[in-house]
Amino acid sequence: MIDSHQHFWNFDAERDTWITAEMAVIQNDFYPDETLFKSKGIESCIAVQASSSEEETLFLLALAEQSDFIQGVVGWVDLQQANIEDRLSYFSQFETIKGFRHIVQGEKDPEFLQGAAFKRGVRALNAFDYTYDLLILPHQLAAGITFCQALEQKIVLDHLAKPPIKSGSIQQWKQDIQAFKELEHVSAKISGLITEADWNSWKPSQINEVIDVALEVFGTDRLLFGTDYPVVKVAGELDDWIAVYQSSVAALSENERAKINEHNCKNFYALD
Repeated sequence: MIDSHQHFWNFDAERDTWITAEMAVIQNDFYPDETLFKSKGIESCIAVQASSSEEETLFLLALAEQSDFIQGVVGWVDLQQANIEDRLSYFSQFETIKGFRHIVQGEKDPEFLQGAAFKRGVRALNAFDYTYDLLILPHQLAAGITFCQALEQKIVLDHLAKPPIKSGSIQQWKQDIQAFKELEHVSAKISGLITEADWNSWKPSQINEVIDVALEVFGTDRLLFGTDYPVVKVAGELDDWIAVYQSSVAALSENERAKINEHNCKNFYALD
């Protein structure tokens, strides 16, 4: 298996304000733990940015140089800047940089994804064969779909747009996400789901329902397995997430599971 979505950081309380007191279990430093993951059948990972700075990107690239466990990096760069091509050219010297992400879920402007400078920046990724990770919340799904419809390059929807599992009201999410059926250039990550449920009382059936929708919309050719480690720890152990994920895809053929577990990630991020 390849983990398509893992984070690493030196915890900084002033910078990492999103890691609140109730998330104390991840108020620590996290570095590649090859032994832990290989014991679960996960051979490598994609390191994804958690902080919006080029320093973060360079930090992840440095970790990747030190650890073969990190096969690719999804970094951050200011996609709205006028000289975006120059910055992408700079990062192209690093073989492990595979794509970029912006934390759109934190943007208060409902029109953010339609901004001309931002769309120009995302389009610029294509010339460098870089991917784009789309991180949005359910209320941003309509804007996210319009955004994806205007582009033809490789995009992956992080955490299935974070369905509101905790509230129990996922009907609107189910309806909105259907539009991705027609957008064949957009993939999605089966990751970050138990953290969207009640951390103390989530049920496997809630997660299974969401993954069933993902399979219906994206099919087995456009889904990537991910752990969202260490964020997943706020709602359960790594084993808990892997168990509920594996139960959700158990009815698939071995070949279909292999696609989601490994091959789709390799293809999407152009891993060697």
